[in-house]
Amino acid sequence: MVLFHGLGQDEAVKAMRAVKAALETGNGVAFAMTTETNLGWTVADLVEHVLEEHAQMTGGKPGADPL
Repeated sequence: MVLFHGLGQDEAVKAMRAVKAALETGNGVAFAMTTETNLGWTVADLVEHVLEEHAQMTGGKPGADPL
C-alpha cells in the first residue's frame, strides 16, 4: 500500500504511474490519498479500508490493475 498526502489528483496519478514503473509491476499495489476523514483513523483501520477498496476495484483478483 502506498499512501499519498498533500497531492492534487493529477500529481497523485503521475506518482502512481511512477511507482508502478519503478517497481516494473504495479499489480497488487494499493494506492490511497489522505482525506480529512481518514487522517483521524488508526493506521490499521486505514490499511484495512484501503485493501478492501482495492479488492473491490480489482474484482478481488490479485494482480489486477485498476489504473
